[in-house]
Formats: sequence, structure tokens, C-alpha cells
Amino acid sequence: MNDATSRPTTTPRSPLLRRLAVTVSFLLAMLGSAIGVGALGGEEISEAAGGLLASDATHLAPAGPAFSLWTLIYVGLGAYTLWQWWDPRDERRIAGHAIASLLLNAAWILSIQAGLVWLSIPVIAVLLAVLADIFRRLAARPPRGILERLAVDGTFGLYLGWVSVATCANIAAALKGAGFTGFGAPDVLAVVVLAVVVLVGVGLTVYGRRPVAAPLAMIWGLVWIAVGRMTDGPDSPTVAIAAGLAALLIAVSAIAQLVRRPAGATAR
Repeated sequence: MNDATSRPTTTPRSPLLRRLAVTVSFLLAMLGSAIGVGALGGEEISEAAGGLLASDATHLAPAGPAFSLWTLIYVGLGAYTLWQWWDPRDERRIAGHAIASLLLNAAWILSIQAGLVWLSIPVIAVLLAVLADIFRRLAARPPRGILERLAVDGTFGLYLGWVSVATCANIAAALKGAGFTGFGAPDVLAVVVLAVVVLVGVGLTVYGRRPVAAPLAMIWGLVWIAVGRMTDGPDSPTVAIAAGLAALLIAVSAIAQLVRRPAGATAR
């Protein structure tokens, strides 16, 4: 096979366009973040939409400190944006997905700021699907070094893990806004949802290459749900215990994979 057929068919302009698109999308996501924290004069996310996403709004709402993880995620997304300027071919084929995730993140914030909580559900669902496909692509091809492992695998692992938990809280907020009371047993329904979260978390640890970031973000969110139900309304020892147990099960699964996988496998 000659060189013309063995090399990827990438035009000289396409890497530049890809890099510029990622960079612009990251800047738009940062603008959305500024709007979300009220830096541009609007309400914070926890106060927008009638407070449906406040830490005491539902049984699945994490306590306030949980959202500090966004700072690390945004730092990671910035690192990915810089790193991909040195990635000549986007060999793991995630740039388009990364752009979509950044724009969807901004769209989610704007939908909440507009009070359209139900619109935020399909937005975050698509975001979750995009991040899951990024995870799949990264699992199929290991990183080329520690920098890529941190800036790419680590960043999108945290992003996926957090959004997996946030999607549940988002749906719970939308249901509360619609007047749904959990069939009169919101604690039981919350425990069922947490059981699904455990299945997702364990699935990620089994499917990925010694995943670290994704389960850590899920554990972080679940622990703060437990803290929220112990220290803030709505009080629910049942949900607090279930969330803590869910975090523990995901941690055990992740540790088991770290021990069982070959030492040369990569972590995400």
C-alpha cells in the first residue's frame, strides 16, 4: 500500500477549522457558565426556574458544594481546548463530539435561565449521550501519553460522571415543577433511580480502560446527595443511606477493575 492511501485524508485547512471550532465552542461554554453563576447580572442556576434546581428542591438534589466540581471540569475543558491545538489529526475522533458537548452545556444553562426546565431535559439527555459516545471512543483507543490522559480522558471522564448524576437531579426537578409527588413515596422512587445510577457507574468501570475520573465524579455527586438529605431538606435518611451505598458500590467496582486489569492499561 502506498503512502497516499495509507495516510488519513486530512486537508491542511481541516485541522485549523477543527481547532478554531473547538476554541469558539469553549468560549461560548464559558460565557454560558458566567451566565449560570450570575456573573452577568442574571440569577444563579440554583435560584433560576423558581429554585427547582436548588440543593433543597428534591430528594436527588446534591448539596451546594457538589457543584464546585464544575470548576475542575471547566479547567479540564480548557486544557483539552489547548491540547487539541497540538493534536494534528484528532486520531480518536472526538473533536466534533467535544464541540457538541460544549454547545449543549451552554444551551442547558440558557434553558434553565429562561425557566424552561422541561426543555433542559432533552438537552441534558443529548449531552449525556454525546459524552457516553466520547467515553466509548476513548475506551477503544488508549491515550498516547500522560498529557492526553489527563486533558482528554480525565476531563471527559469527569464530565460524563457528573452529568450522569446531574441528569437524575434535573429530571427530578422537572417532575417537581410539574407537580409530581413520586406517587406519594418520593423516597422509594429516589432509591430506584439511585439503583439505576449504580448500574450505570458499574457499567462504566467495566467497559472503560481502568476508568478513574468517571466513577470519581459519580461518587462525588452521590456523596453530596447523601449529605444533602442528611443536612438539608427534604430530609430523608433512606435516600442518604441509598446514595452513600451507591457511591460505595461504584467505588468497589472501580477498585476491582484497577486491580484486575493489566498494569499497562490506561485510566480514564
